[in-house]
Amino acid sequence: MKIETQIRGSNPLRSRNRNRQAVLGSIQAAGTMGRAEIGRSLGLTTQAASNIIAELLADGLIEEKGTRVSGRGLPAVQYGLNPKGAYAFGVEIRPDAIFTALVDLAGAQISTQRTALEDNSPAAVCDHVLRLRDAMIASSPISLDAILGNGIVMPGPFGDTGLTGRSSDLKGWENTDAQSLFKETLGGVVELSNDANAAALSESLTGVAQGIGCYAFLYFGRGLGLGIVQDGRLVSGAFGNAGEVGHIPFPGPNGPAPLESLLSRDSIQTYIGSKSPIDLDGISDLFSAQDQRLADWLERAANALGHAVLTLENLLDPQTIILGGAMPPELIDHLISNCPLPAASIANRNDNLLPRLQRGTCGRLTATLGAASLVLHSAFTPITVS
Repeated sequence: MKIETQIRGSNPLRSRNRNRQAVLGSIQAAGTMGRAEIGRSLGLTTQAASNIIAELLADGLIEEKGTRVSGRGLPAVQYGLNPKGAYAFGVEIRPDAIFTALVDLAGAQISTQRTALEDNSPAAVCDHVLRLRDAMIASSPISLDAILGNGIVMPGPFGDTGLTGRSSDLKGWENTDAQSLFKETLGGVVELSNDANAAALSESLTGVAQGIGCYAFLYFGRGLGLGIVQDGRLVSGAFGNAGEVGHIPFPGPNGPAPLESLLSRDSIQTYIGSKSPIDLDGISDLFSAQDQRLADWLERAANALGHAVLTLENLLDPQTIILGGAMPPELIDHLISNCPLPAASIANRNDNLLPRLQRGTCGRLTATLGAASLVLHSAFTPITVS
């Protein structure tokens, strides 16, 4: 059982795998579909659709989901994903921890784990990731052969750029070919992305962005990132670094400042003067206690968010902007409720039924689950080659 997601070139094998991905993706998006409906929606002949369905059934990736009567003739057999037909392994690497997840073909969690990380050098991280993957598989009824691929997410930016040297960076990775390194370590398919992009995909597959084609996802890690989805696909940029919104200057109380210095977990710690990192539970406790320092930060952050919304809406024209990641949900809700939404925006319109701002539903592990979603997204989405 295998889904080839990296086939390129104009040849019958590439066409066959592209059609398999298209059929699987259509079924995933619709929930259930019949053979004739699949053929019509993708422009495939009845025979071609039948052959692909037979292959996916044999591979255990789809299963029959009953029948549906539509017009004359016999009831049409409906096909849907078989959630237990395949799995994806996801890894989120942070400077001080590794988060791992196993999810099934439908994106449901099988298991998740957090492991403290004292040495985040490339060699040490790869050793940890391999050990964690093997241990998670060994403690589950899943075999390694059932794993479609490995999704890896890391803080951006990738490469040795003008933004290198921040506290959220992974030291020593600037000139490392992470894709090749993890492929050599783990084998099989490896999908690599930054954490904000992965989080955006997680919301698309199992969260609030299901069925939304164009949206922006503001991701709270230690800093602030942005995932951009256009027509259901990530906008990655030339080097995988699109969306580094945290470094764009926005108006602050003392003049222009990088957005993530006003709107991030690290900025909370700096603002309240804490000498040690504050975890999500600690931030929640401050919020529940109505801590005045946090209240002051929230007021300043909500204003910064309003400026960011204006920029993102007029630049990207999204259907909605979603906020999520490693930030307590009550803080995100507070920011959304108190954000001064700008009137001078192309998103200020009456024909969009979606809210301009909303909270994601994948929770604090959205980037970890998003890492696994990278694998599923590739399985469901044909590669477009111009």
